[in-house]
Amino acid sequence: MGAYLIRRLLWIPITVILISIVVFLLVRFLPGSTVDLIIAEQQGMAGSAQISRSSIEHTLGLDVPVYIQYSRWISNIVVHGSFGKSLQNSTDVTQEILSSLPVTLELCILGLIIGVMFAIPIGVYSAIRQDTILDYTIRSIAIILISIPSFWLGTVIMIYPSIWWGWSPPMELISFTKNPIGNLGMFIIPALVLGASLTGGLVRMVRTMMLEVLRQDYIRTAWAKGLNERVIIIRHTLKGALIPVITIIGLLLPSIIGGSVIIEQIFVLPGVGRLLLKALLQRDYAVVSGVNLFIAVFVVVINFFVDFSYGWLDPRIRHQ
Repeated sequence: MGAYLIRRLLWIPITVILISIVVFLLVRFLPGSTVDLIIAEQQGMAGSAQISRSSIEHTLGLDVPVYIQYSRWISNIVVHGSFGKSLQNSTDVTQEILSSLPVTLELCILGLIIGVMFAIPIGVYSAIRQDTILDYTIRSIAIILISIPSFWLGTVIMIYPSIWWGWSPPMELISFTKNPIGNLGMFIIPALVLGASLTGGLVRMVRTMMLEVLRQDYIRTAWAKGLNERVIIIRHTLKGALIPVITIIGLLLPSIIGGSVIIEQIFVLPGVGRLLLKALLQRDYAVVSGVNLFIAVFVVVINFFVDFSYGWLDPRIRHQ
């Protein structure tokens, strides 16, 4: 176990470096340039005045080769712990991410809790009542939830209630410290939308893994010994069935965070996703690269803890 942890820890910085290179380069392949946007904006304010493109590129540090830009950016992160300055408004990228992070974290955590809270008991019940009418109904609903895009569901919730009943979710952020109930009421609907597709996928996974574990010899032995059904399901079956489910949750984290980008835009939540979308529209390389790298590191670390949890869930597992 110790050797496995050391190897996984050593792979984390290598993975992060590779991700940083990909993130830094991909954003520069986007059509258009932040310099063109700045020139257009300055010409609009200055009329017909000539704007020096080379001076803007020099000011933003874009007048040197890409590998030098990358070395400056990554050294600034390593030495100063900063993602640099925004190319559009010169604000600190790190501070922008940290100020938007609580909104995204709350949305993603609530969506994950909702997804897991519904998926595990429903999936377990569907497995132990296999091929009944309720089982078929649950499986059909799960497929529907997987098939419905979260952005479509969020748009429907925003538009139709306002047309039919004159109601729409609150548009102004309510601080949790000032009004916890109001804050939860603001986030619960976006979280339900974000967790809907997650619930559908996890229900099917929990059901499949429960059926597989229920067919194992040690479960048959437990039934033969006359143990209570609740003991067999919770103590013996569920723990083994959760291992691949936790793996899927770890793999779905990028999808949850990616889904929050659209959900934050639909429900006007000032989170990291909305910050990223705004930066993409402005071709703000510093903000886009900083947000993507921050999210990537977060996902890598979470997946490390997901791998580490296997040994706790099943003592038979030995990491070689």
